[in-house]
Amino acid sequence: MTSEPPAAPLTLDQLRADITAGRIDTVVLAMTDIQGRLQGKRLDAHYFLDEVVKHGSEGCNYLLAVDVEMNTVGGYAISSWERGYGDLVMVPDLSTLRRLPWQEGTALLLSDVQWPDGTDVAESPRQILRRQLDRLAEHGWQAMVGTELEFIVFEDTYEQAWDKGYRGLTPANRYNVDYSVVGTGRVEPLLRALRLGMSGAGLQVESAKGECNPGQHEIAFRYTDALTTCDNHVVYKTGAKEIAAHRGCSLTFMAKYNEREGNSCHIHLSLRTPTGDPVFAGDGPGGVSPVYEHFVAGQLAALRELSYFFAPNINSYKRFQPNTFAPTAVLWGFDNRTCAIRTVGHGPSLRFENRLPGGDVNPYLAVAAMIAAGLHGVEHELPLEPAFDGNGYAADAPRVPSRLTDAADLLEASTIARAAFGDAVVDHYVNAARVEVTAFDAVVTEWERVRSFERM
Repeated sequence: MTSEPPAAPLTLDQLRADITAGRIDTVVLAMTDIQGRLQGKRLDAHYFLDEVVKHGSEGCNYLLAVDVEMNTVGGYAISSWERGYGDLVMVPDLSTLRRLPWQEGTALLLSDVQWPDGTDVAESPRQILRRQLDRLAEHGWQAMVGTELEFIVFEDTYEQAWDKGYRGLTPANRYNVDYSVVGTGRVEPLLRALRLGMSGAGLQVESAKGECNPGQHEIAFRYTDALTTCDNHVVYKTGAKEIAAHRGCSLTFMAKYNEREGNSCHIHLSLRTPTGDPVFAGDGPGGVSPVYEHFVAGQLAALRELSYFFAPNINSYKRFQPNTFAPTAVLWGFDNRTCAIRTVGHGPSLRFENRLPGGDVNPYLAVAAMIAAGLHGVEHELPLEPAFDGNGYAADAPRVPSRLTDAADLLEASTIARAAFGDAVVDHYVNAARVEVTAFDAVVTEWERVRSFERM
């Protein structure tokens, strides 16, 4: 592969020509599940053109109602043994069609999710985000978003990591390589393959840099509209694992792999008008507009209630430790990395960064929650408290939930979430959180055995 500008979206006519010429023989049609993973089918390319483009493709509705292990679990209204585990329909979104350079002869496109009668599956993450984008559009605004995913690279393959129980793995770097050119140089063959592969899939790469935890790195991509960014996010996350596997190594996006720095996924958001004018810049303190003040005030007001959408797993909450660059206090500040909400840039580049999400976040749900919180602030004209200047970890301020069970309780009781998403969506994801808590509570951990086997 050679460095080239990002590939343009693949049109249906171009796909048809590539199939006829034998350059593409497989089309992956995928939806995003509640964990933020791509699920779907590898389709014969001719069959895709003949049937799936027009009619979509069915999949079992448990794809939006299983746990991480793909176990069917109870408590979901849309999918159960009592309902017979029927189908949902993956409806291709042709604007997402792209080649996958790291998979020979393969194209991929994402889908919206509908019921067989043509109505949207409201609980689908992509549909949840679409609804919030529609609400923004009613105000005449468009959300521009960038996500910053960190990951840790190991020399072990995924199979070796599994066989070792994910213990004793060898990180690709042995020490902190934050911003280190030598450190990134050690794993540049993989980083280059990731950058070029993603560019070939239509993502606009900005840079790669080392991070704090041994073997930890981040590749940054150019921001774009919210839906495209979230689509690119899930393509990148899947592709990065596949490319690493092809090169005989592994990487993880889990929020907290060990006791050192976790994998974050900071999310940047700004608003534009249909003509591209910035909405957040203004004449207020720090160069912000009244809309910005209300929008960020909404983030603070809703942050605890919506924290599940930023931290959806048991492990997510292990990141929230003092002095780790992961936030613990519900505060905002100008370029202050100790706050949950950080204001960045100026003028047309003015935006805010939500620092809660980890690498395990579902981007559609997180961005939808940020928009819902912002609109709550705008529609209720919430005043913005003064920017915090200092160490947020030591501040006397409301704290980010420290456990998934607390986040589930807050979400269940949230009037903000129910007004924005509806009861069906809120209940669906509260159940998802409860499923994870129940599964974890039933496990005897290695920590307990080491601590208690002899000494208790």
